[in-house]
Order: sequence, then C-alpha cells, then structure tokens
Amino acid sequence: MQVLNHGALGRQAAPVRVFGAEPSRPPDEREFAWRARDFDRVRRLIYQRAGISLQAGKHAMVYSRLSRRLRETGHDSFHSYLDWLEDSEGSEWQSFINALTTNLTAFFREAHHFDALAAEFKKFPRKSSWKIWCSAASTGEEPYSILMTAHENLGSGASVQLLASDIDTHVLETARRGVYTMDSLKGLSRERMQKFFLRGKSGNAGLVRFRPDLQQAVRFEVVNLVQDTWPFRNTFDMVFCRNVMIYFDRPTQRQVLERIHRVLEPGGLLFVGHSENFNEARDLFTLRGKTVYERMS
Repeated sequence: MQVLNHGALGRQAAPVRVFGAEPSRPPDEREFAWRARDFDRVRRLIYQRAGISLQAGKHAMVYSRLSRRLRETGHDSFHSYLDWLEDSEGSEWQSFINALTTNLTAFFREAHHFDALAAEFKKFPRKSSWKIWCSAASTGEEPYSILMTAHENLGSGASVQLLASDIDTHVLETARRGVYTMDSLKGLSRERMQKFFLRGKSGNAGLVRFRPDLQQAVRFEVVNLVQDTWPFRNTFDMVFCRNVMIYFDRPTQRQVLERIHRVLEPGGLLFVGHSENFNEARDLFTLRGKTVYERMS
C-alpha cells in the first residue's frame, strides 16, 4: 500500500492518564483548600475551553489533577491559580486542559468498527485515495489500528491520508512517537505484531515501535473539537469520533456533529463510541450499523 509522507516523528511524551487513577487525600489532609466555588469555577472554565461537562461527582479527580498544576506554577490556592489562568492566554491553558481530559484506549478497541472499516475498504477496491480523520487519537492506538486495517485490506495502488488529532498535547506526543510496551499489544495476533511493529533491543527491550515507513501516512495535529474553526479545509471519507461526545452536553454535541457533517463527504461514515447515540441528529446522519453513521446529503 502506498502511503503519503506527512513529516517526521515526534519525541517521547508523558504516559496516558485516566480519571480517578490516583486516590486523593481526605479533606482534612489536603495540601490546598478546596471549596465548592473552586470546583464550580473549574467546571465553567473547562466547559468554555473544551466543551467538557464535568459531573458533580468529580471533585476528588479535579483536585488531584489540578493540585499538580498549583505546585508546578507556584500557587498556594486554587483561587490564586484560577485568577492567574483567566488573566492569561499562555501555555498554562493547554496544561489545564491536559490535566482534565480522559485518555483510555487500546489497539482495535470496539473491534466491530474495524470490521466495518475493512468492509468499506473492500466495497470500493478501485478507490485510489482514502482520507480519514481520527479525532480523538489519544496515545495512538486508534489511528494505528485504522492504518493496520487499511494496509490489510487495500491493494498496493491505494493511498491513505490519516489525520490523527487530540486536544491533549501530551498524549499526542506519545502517539507521534509510536512506541509501546509489549503488554499493550496483548490483544494483537502474532501476525500483526510481526507485520506492523519493530521490537526494541538492549536498553529498549520490552518495547515495540510502530513501523516508521507506515507511520508516515499519519499527520498529527492538536484539534479542539469545540473551536469555531478547525485547522484544515479538506473533507474526509470517514471520521472516527469515539467516546468523546459523552463529555459534551446536548447543545455542544449538536454543534460538533454539524461541523463533522461539513467535513465529511456525502455518504461518508462517522464512527462513534458504544454508548453514544445520535438519533436526534437524523437530519445530519443516518444509522448505518452498530454505532456507525452515514452522512446525509
């Protein structure tokens, strides 16, 4: 399969983080005062910046994640930190967003989607070019699963342009690097492991790297789905936007769906998470299969 070169690899970044992964101290042992108004303010700011609707039960998670930001920026209270954050337009906003995003992923997660993807590739064997957007790439397992599926089902004359984006800059750097532990590949067949990954040696024993020659088909970009404009003008044959909308309220979901509709080719496919349902957006998409939607004309 011919691939299009979109640039060099990124450098290593911080590992994936999952909400609730670290226990918080009891309230009387907390390092910083943590009040309901601080939590409400955080909820408002992350909603404004990223469209994320934090649930009321996320107090401990928010305190744990943002306490790190207070220590690293030298603030002694959430009030001081949030005042400083709101008065600036600097890089701390990205660190704030990174701290509050969820990054849970795996290779070929929700396997039925990749069966549907393979069927779509086989349906159009003469199509010379495929444009795909993975809009929540996290640490890279999802876009590389898409690329493996493409490689397994398309002839050598086809080309793939895969845009992999995320709002979290840390996990996107990990995706760019394409290096994983052997444990993270447990669900893959031996054939796929041998075909698509290179094993580390000596000091890199126990690590694998996605094949750089295939990785060149992927372009990595930071994209905030709730921004007014997205940093590209091309349209796509397929969009993967899985397990993202569950963090948005209904108005934000509708807004993002309308924008995805605009960047999908007529008849293009939208892949969403197993708990996401957009039957109320029938003017935009029609259900094609299990959590797979087709763009209406």
